[in-house]
Amino acid sequence: MSVTMKAYHFDSFNDALAGLRLRDDPMPVPGPGEVVVRMRATSLNYRDLLAAAGQLPGVRPGLIPLSDGAGEVVAIGDGVHRVGPGDRVVAAFNQSWIAGRPELEFMRDMLGGTVDGVLAEYVKLDQQGLERVPDYLSHEEAASLPCAAVTAWSALHCGLPLLPGHTVLVQGSGGVSIFALQLAKSFGCRVIATTSSDAKAVRLRALGADAVVNYRETPEWGAAVRALTGGRGVDRIVEVGGPGTLEQSISCTAFNSQIALVGFVGGLGATINPRLLMRSGLSTHSIAVGSRGDLARLLAAMDATRLRPVIDRVFAFAQATDAYRHLQAQQHLGKVVISVD
Repeated sequence: MSVTMKAYHFDSFNDALAGLRLRDDPMPVPGPGEVVVRMRATSLNYRDLLAAAGQLPGVRPGLIPLSDGAGEVVAIGDGVHRVGPGDRVVAAFNQSWIAGRPELEFMRDMLGGTVDGVLAEYVKLDQQGLERVPDYLSHEEAASLPCAAVTAWSALHCGLPLLPGHTVLVQGSGGVSIFALQLAKSFGCRVIATTSSDAKAVRLRALGADAVVNYRETPEWGAAVRALTGGRGVDRIVEVGGPGTLEQSISCTAFNSQIALVGFVGGLGATINPRLLMRSGLSTHSIAVGSRGDLARLLAAMDATRLRPVIDRVFAFAQATDAYRHLQAQQHLGKVVISVD
């Protein structure tokens, strides 16, 4: 390994991404229980836009961004037993959340937010924060999983059981929604998707959506979704819009159904009448991505079904700023990836 390596840092934060700089950093050296990974690919999430603008709690000048990355182990410290040199690995989003329920302390080591992320040639991580990558997945595909795919997995598995034949609603064509569509279909569920364009509707149907509603053409899309279920309503909603879409989501739920609260890309500030929740037997579950155990279960399920992530576009390492801008434009369908090779 060379004495130095390249890594991106945020010197400052703003929507224009002017503070994102490529630097020469010292090569990381693993301590006890630690692993150095040669990153091969990373991917972007909506939270990375918040971090870039300084709107994500815990970000600080000098931060190495991005939570999602995959690569090969090149060095290990004393006591490392979970992985070895040459293993292809993917980093867990919350490095210390191994299993069980989320605790506040686990929110303090989220890659690319409260601690340095993976947009670098080499990254030092604790062995407990890594999982091996199934052989059939490329580094680019594996790098797309830790935040969006694990969030989708958690949204479908939280709380009430999701059974074959149930109906799932996904919103839009971002990473979480696409993974939720793919995973729900692999479970034997019916999937209804919402989108803003007819072109994206065609692609969503090609990915397996049983029905698609254009929410620009149909602002009261909740009624349209309910009609598609014969009036019964949907069993699970992967809610990425937040207060901006929640009222419509509630309007199309079945009795004793569940909404997994994932994000707020639809805006903030709306209020919800609690009687809408109470009279429907509806429950809500807030999703905080997931544990390393959730990542492991996701990888096992994907390996069994050979499910392949949807990659919208792969940018070169030198084009990291362009990758951010592509995500900002919100014209993508699937994951935006940066190759580190």
